[in-house]
Amino acid sequence: MASIKEIRTHIKSVEQTLKITNAMYLISSSSLRKARKQLNDVEPYFNKIGTTLSDILHHSPEIDHPFFDKRPEVPAEERKVGYIVVTGDKGLAGAYNHNVLKLAEERIAQTPCHSLFVVGQMGRTYFQERGIPIDVEFLYTAQAPTVPRARDIGELMTDLFLERQLDEVYVIFTRMVTSFQMEPTIHKLLPLDPDTFPKYEKDRDAYDRSVVYIPSVKAVMDRLVPGYVRGDLYGALVESYCSEQNARMTAMKASSDNARQMLQELDLSYNRARQAAITQEITEVVGGAQAAL
Repeated sequence: MASIKEIRTHIKSVEQTLKITNAMYLISSSSLRKARKQLNDVEPYFNKIGTTLSDILHHSPEIDHPFFDKRPEVPAEERKVGYIVVTGDKGLAGAYNHNVLKLAEERIAQTPCHSLFVVGQMGRTYFQERGIPIDVEFLYTAQAPTVPRARDIGELMTDLFLERQLDEVYVIFTRMVTSFQMEPTIHKLLPLDPDTFPKYEKDRDAYDRSVVYIPSVKAVMDRLVPGYVRGDLYGALVESYCSEQNARMTAMKASSDNARQMLQELDLSYNRARQAAITQEITEVVGGAQAAL
């Protein structure tokens, strides 16, 4: 049995760990609510861009635009594919980083001509340790997703796509399905697929008359599509951040529960050790008194 001093030291250590894990749980909970609010605040704007694109596509089915160019003339083995991998900046979030990085590594291994774009310190460290070349590192933190950062990434991706340096662009991130379920996801960013834009049911804003776009359909699409891509990326960044915070909350709650259970066991061990020490002292006093008689 451990000594009373050792048990007391162990108890203090576990108590300090419990304070840290509980504080991290509260911080992650606050960050999750804040990120969700940010996404909800801008979501109507990006949804409107999506509905407008859908409206244009269904009123102008003959449209031919570079952002929708699937480049069928390029063979599969020669297609240049860009992967934007979104991870966290730190661990202590369960399997959050591991799962998305594993999925990214599998897809990269299946793509002969690929380019890697990384958001998050954990992703940078992971690929560097394994000798996987990173084409672009977005050095700002993944802890504070913002629309301007999504715009910067989106502009780079659209430029590379239009310059034919990339034939396809995917973003690999973690989607929070529910509070208890998170899954790594691969979302195709470019080229856009007209079939993914649903035809919305008629409502008070719908119309059947012919539509004229000024100065042209292409000019309107040139302006709208980058905004749509920016919204897609911002949604992925926020979704990843929310998933990370939720995973950290779950991990810290489990750690806190384990620490509390360990404290109960240590308290029991401490009481037993103290009782054994008292019994030993009484035995020694009684033994000494009997010897004196």
